[in-house]
Amino acid sequence: MKLSSHSKPISDVLKHLKVDPSTGLSSAEVLSRRNQYGENKLREKKKKTTFQRFLEQFKDVMILILIAAAIISFVVVCVEKNWGELFEPALILLIVILNAVMGVYQEGKAEKALDALKNMSAPHARVIRSGKEEIIAAAELVPGDIIRLEAGDFVPADARLLHSVSLKSEESALTGESVPSEKDAAAEVAEKAPLGDRNNMVFSGCSITYGTATAVVTATGMDTEMGKIANLLDHEEETQTPLQQKLAKLGKYLGIMALAACAIIFVVGLANGIPVLEIFMTAVSLAVSAIPEGLPAIVTIVLSIGVQRMVKKNALIRKLPAVETLGSASVICSDKTGTLTQNRMTLTSAYCDVYLDPENISTSNTEGIRKLLMYGTLCCDGSVTFNGSEEVHIGDPTETAIVLAAHKNGMPKDKLNKKYPRLAEIPFDSDRKRMTTVNKMDGKNIVIVKGAFDVMEPLCVKGDLKAARSITESMSEKALRVLAIAYKEIDVIPEEPSPEELESGLTFMGLVGMIDPPRPEAKEAVSVCRKAGIKPVMITGDHVVTASAIARELGILEEGDRAITGTELDAMTDSELDTQVEHIAVYARVSPENKIRIVKAWQRKGQVVSMTGDGVNDAPALKAADIGCAMGITGTDVAKGASDMTLTDDNFATIVDAVREGRGIYANIKKVVGFLLGTNIGEVITVFLAMLLWHKTPLLSMQLLWINLVTDSMPAIALGMEAVEADVMERRPKPKNEGIFANGLGVRVVLQGMMFAILSLISFRLGESMTGTLEGGQTMAFMVLALSQIVQAFNMRSDHSLFQIRPFSNHTLNWAALISFLLVALVLFTPVRIAFGLVILPMQLYLIALGMILVPFVVMELSKALGLIRHTH
Repeated sequence: MKLSSHSKPISDVLKHLKVDPSTGLSSAEVLSRRNQYGENKLREKKKKTTFQRFLEQFKDVMILILIAAAIISFVVVCVEKNWGELFEPALILLIVILNAVMGVYQEGKAEKALDALKNMSAPHARVIRSGKEEIIAAAELVPGDIIRLEAGDFVPADARLLHSVSLKSEESALTGESVPSEKDAAAEVAEKAPLGDRNNMVFSGCSITYGTATAVVTATGMDTEMGKIANLLDHEEETQTPLQQKLAKLGKYLGIMALAACAIIFVVGLANGIPVLEIFMTAVSLAVSAIPEGLPAIVTIVLSIGVQRMVKKNALIRKLPAVETLGSASVICSDKTGTLTQNRMTLTSAYCDVYLDPENISTSNTEGIRKLLMYGTLCCDGSVTFNGSEEVHIGDPTETAIVLAAHKNGMPKDKLNKKYPRLAEIPFDSDRKRMTTVNKMDGKNIVIVKGAFDVMEPLCVKGDLKAARSITESMSEKALRVLAIAYKEIDVIPEEPSPEELESGLTFMGLVGMIDPPRPEAKEAVSVCRKAGIKPVMITGDHVVTASAIARELGILEEGDRAITGTELDAMTDSELDTQVEHIAVYARVSPENKIRIVKAWQRKGQVVSMTGDGVNDAPALKAADIGCAMGITGTDVAKGASDMTLTDDNFATIVDAVREGRGIYANIKKVVGFLLGTNIGEVITVFLAMLLWHKTPLLSMQLLWINLVTDSMPAIALGMEAVEADVMERRPKPKNEGIFANGLGVRVVLQGMMFAILSLISFRLGESMTGTLEGGQTMAFMVLALSQIVQAFNMRSDHSLFQIRPFSNHTLNWAALISFLLVALVLFTPVRIAFGLVILPMQLYLIALGMILVPFVVMELSKALGLIRHTH
């Protein structure tokens, strides 16, 4: 549809697009146009083929070392025509290929999971179709669709404005202008006007920062202005998380270490007259033992499992590094309304002029309070409907709070309106700060007025106003929003009611106090934060008194903490804020600029900051925070786009749950890394020391590969699926730049490696001496090493004793251990053993092996009992 949409009259554009703006397109027409124009999406980067992904699995330094070793082994075997040794390099290549196939499979699974997450967080559009307004995925838009826009929306397609009110659009991604452009549906634009001057158009990929509009879609997908420069937006590189980058470096170091050890072994072997092929195959086995082949794939699997687990907990992770960052969160800056509170005003207290004290709202209040609620409800436009057990509040929240309180006392609004019909009204306005109705009550014309007490007091001529003022102050100190209700009887209703006539000479009737109550789960979540060493901070646009009362009730504002306003914050310099920020728990009446200052002040203190937000103005603070959390229900598209995480239930407790999951995922990755590296170091020391001491290899490379890739990988993945430990939120947050081997993990990995090496070397010597053959020693070493590592997987589940957490509560690990055990048994007790160079041992050795296999369990349990392994708090 080639048309200069910006320069033609609206009527021509609509005619060209064949659409009536009042009804929009029909379903049949939408289908026809979608077939013609396709989905409203920018063309994505061409996805890699399965074969390309397969080849990419061989880029890893560790895998390349293995392939090189296998090829050289193959050449040496061919040159020396020692065909019996051909199985070993063939098995290395086979297992490397199997590892690559597993990597491709896992990448595919992770990509599907990420695609599902992308779809969940994809932008939506409000569209009029067949005369009805509906919300659809932005990808479903077609040219001719009538869309509605408001502040906070991403513009889903290029569109010509039909109607606009104070509209502004942020178009920096398209035009480079940092200041939002003012838009006007009635603007006349020249045909050759540059994009930045097309004030009657909005463009895909930009956002609405102010105002509202109705528009007709003129271009979608690659036909949009953004589509024409899609290469500028094609910036989604395949980035690794910081943890994956650290592990990639670790892999390189291990590769270098393996090559250095191989060189030493080669020299020692040649000096002792060992045949070149034998030395080389030993060096290969050493390289194999040093390289944790499955580690990168397993860490990716653990991260993707964690992201899926978070979705079930109402936390949608948009950026994978956020999973790791969550584990370090030390400050959570949260909005009040809807996040810490229920976002629903609730009437909690009422005072009637007849009585001395306020009364809590219940289902059976006294007669005076019931009459007060009845009068208040008749002077309300808001209503509450019930859909089963669900309450639907329509209108002003302060009014619906009064209406619901009356309903609870057996006075539904619709029945009151029928019994006491409204004859006249003066609506609420911001100058008068009150509302007035005239109702027919028992044959009399009763004027009812409600508004803030300070506005109502001068209008009242009857009632104990002094007592009422005292009660108002008392209620306000409890952070209640207070409204006064007054009335008078009139004989005749004026033809044109005026405030001067109706809102004077009133009888004061009473007060109602309401509050947006805290979420029941928020108090517990704040308590969990405190135990976890996380500082909860409230940031709100509400009054400081209200914010402080809620914060005190939730446990955010404690002894020694302060509550300040945005104005007080503006008066502080950055250095003053830095010295005080740790003692400020509540910020009230804040601006978006204030939020960024608060985030940066905490970051200068070395803290990892999580920040919640829902509006367009919150986007800069969400980006500045280490973890930006957008609201899934009330959040704008712009806020969601700037965040790392979206809370699908807008709940503070969900952030705390997400931090808990983040800590659990990071802890599980540490367990996996500790387990795999501990076993690999054990293998390296075993082969290296045996070669130096006895000039023999206790384990062949194919035996080591079987242990590393076949029997270790499954328990390692199962460890990554370990449930989050009960006390994970009783530990301090890990420092921002803490390495994965901090808190003694590096030392433990080396010590565990030495334990495996000692067991393997003893097993090798026992097996060799009791059978009189090298193969007997290798069989014993293989059996003890492989099976003791399966036992070690259970030890790595927790720093607590296994008996405290129930040894077999991780059912995935139970199955993984069983399968691994059966795979070891396969090469020990079936004819397959011949290919692996293994032999049947005397029964006595199997019994000894059983005892040695359980040594890691005894050693680890003793270490935990003696406090050698403990949590850092």
